[in-house]
Amino acid sequence: MEHATILSGFGGQGLLFAGQVLAHAAMLEDRHVSWLPSYGPEMRGGTASCTVIVSDLPIGSPVVDVADVVIALNPPSLARFERLLRPGGLLVVNDSLIEAEPSRRDIEVLRIPCSALAREVGDERAISIIALGGAVGRGQLVDPESVRRSLTEGAKGGEAAVSRNLRAFTLGLERAAAVSV
Repeated sequence: MEHATILSGFGGQGLLFAGQVLAHAAMLEDRHVSWLPSYGPEMRGGTASCTVIVSDLPIGSPVVDVADVVIALNPPSLARFERLLRPGGLLVVNDSLIEAEPSRRDIEVLRIPCSALAREVGDERAISIIALGGAVGRGQLVDPESVRRSLTEGAKGGEAAVSRNLRAFTLGLERAAAVSV
């Protein structure tokens, strides 16, 4: 089985970190992984994205033409990446910043107020970890325990950062379970 995920938003929202967490979680499950970042020269505040491919078999190319999951944290990300979702794919939308409705009706849409929840956690960069929790909760990309382990093992910033990220991930999982799509 192979799953392609695109994470996209503004630079500084922790997207590349969330992609690394997903990739590391898959590696903990002995799966093949590709992580490919993409960002403009402006970095913080500009558009950033990354793709993560998780597979049971070797991965032929890191390029994603059709995604199983798209995480869109800002309006330009929704406009750019919604079209790459396969029919039946999962679109995780940051409901705090994106008012527009997706144009497609053949996909599953999970709206989570990621920015508002990140403020509750106390770190704006937690936006992407909250969205990742939603995607893992709905998309069955990796086991949630693998993500928790990845957040703990790869932590920078000490115990406080680990605690915030674990709380953010749990909030995303809870939203995925609670929100009807």
